[in-house]
Amino acid sequence: MKAIVDDKGKKEAGGGKAVEPVRPRPSVMEFLAQVRQEVSKVTWPTRNETFVSTIAVFVMLALAAVFFMLVDMVLGWFITTIMNLV
Repeated sequence: MKAIVDDKGKKEAGGGKAVEPVRPRPSVMEFLAQVRQEVSKVTWPTRNETFVSTIAVFVMLALAAVFFMLVDMVLGWFITTIMNLV
């Protein structure tokens, strides 16, 4: 199947759909420059925000652990009770 180029420089596949032209890959140095540029745009959290978020994660982890422990104990008791009736 032959690709057709329209007046805007886009290639058309056989079904008439426009296909974006392939961009050349940047060199390693260009890539690293782009990475550095993007990283400079990031708003990094402060030390205090990181600390507070970490504490929140550990608190939620502890709550989830207690919740699943209680569910496990209740289900274990329920199954044991049913098995003793049979």
